[in-house]
This record gives sequence, structure tokens and C-alpha cells, in this order.
Amino acid sequence: MLSRAAHARAWFRAFRRTRPFWGGLWLIAGGWTVLKFSLSSLQLIVSTGFGGVAGYLVGGGMILCGLIPLAVPRQRYTFGLIGTVLAVVSLVVSNLGGFLLGMLLGVLGGSMMVGWGVRRPRRRAPAEAEA
Repeated sequence: MLSRAAHARAWFRAFRRTRPFWGGLWLIAGGWTVLKFSLSSLQLIVSTGFGGVAGYLVGGGMILCGLIPLAVPRQRYTFGLIGTVLAVVSLVVSNLGGFLLGMLLGVLGGSMMVGWGVRRPRRRAPAEAEA
């Protein structure tokens, strides 16, 4: 019988292989970076209006675009593209996209999410099929 740690590791491996895990992780890291470099006092955000809130919206949107395909992998194209667009928009609205780091992580994660495909079983060789 498997121990709890071995069972949890097997569950996580199956979870990771059936979802765009690494793309989501990079997109979440990019969104967190944009959000972190957008943080400022609430007084400043209220006084600057939409320009101050845009960093929060873009960073939060990138984080959501990274989390949703982990729960619903069939939506990876939609949220991968939206996350990539938000990452590029962060260059303009949020301190150069988290000083370019958040934008680059977001573009990497979004493109990995769009490019991810479900793992297909290997085809058998004719010699293996006869045996």
C-alpha cells in the first residue's frame, strides 16, 4: 500500500500531466510580478484614477488566466490568448510590465498554454501488435 506522500505525489503527477500546468504557472508568476510592481498606496490609486487601477486589473487578469485552464483544460486556447494579450498590455499600463519581467513571464506562459496538447498514447509497432 502506498504511503500518503507517495499517493499525493502520484496524484500531483497525474494532475500536472493532464493540464497545461507549466504554462499556467508561468502566467501566474507573470501576473504576480506585474501586480507586485503595481502596488502602491490606496490614496495614490484613487487620485490617479484608471491609470492606477489598470495595473491591478491586468495583473489580476493574468493570474486568473493562469488559474482557469488548470481547472478547465479545454479552455486553454481562450485564456492563453487573453493572458498573452494582457501581458503585452501590461507593458504600457503597469511600470513597463513589471519591469519587463512580468510581461516576459506572461507571454511565455500564455504561449505554452496555447501550445499544450493532451498526451496521446503511443502507437504500437507491428511486431508488438502481433505478440
